[in-house]
Amino acid sequence: MYIAVDFDGTIVEHRYPKIGREKPFAIETLKKLRKDGHQLILWTVREGRLLDEAVEFCKARGVEFYAVNSNYEEETTEHRSYSRKIKADIFIDDCNIGGLPEWGIIYRAISTGKTLREIYIENECGSQRKRHWWQWKR
Repeated sequence: MYIAVDFDGTIVEHRYPKIGREKPFAIETLKKLRKDGHQLILWTVREGRLLDEAVEFCKARGVEFYAVNSNYEEETTEHRSYSRKIKADIFIDDCNIGGLPEWGIIYRAISTGKTLREIYIENECGSQRKRHWWQWKR
């Protein structure tokens, strides 16, 4: 599976143009996804020196990407089919509706094929469904 991953606010805390502190379990999860055979694409607004710093930050921690801001490493603007739109199966970004789930939840969703909703329900309910406030008897 091709997985596009944002950098600022997703792998690290927002401190753009500086590099923020690493988000808990982000690097470990990305390494595990690579080990599981997924192709990771770094998809970020960073360019030039700032992009190089982000790539080096990840590389120093053991995460290398299949491609950076492109569909594949060799892609250039001269390719006829070049598009800034990345062709990925999954996008991991802090700007998702609902925000960025915890990295453990992200890994579980990708590795099991379950939706975030299914995982949240399992986590909330376990083997017994909880009652929501509107289901309480008065």
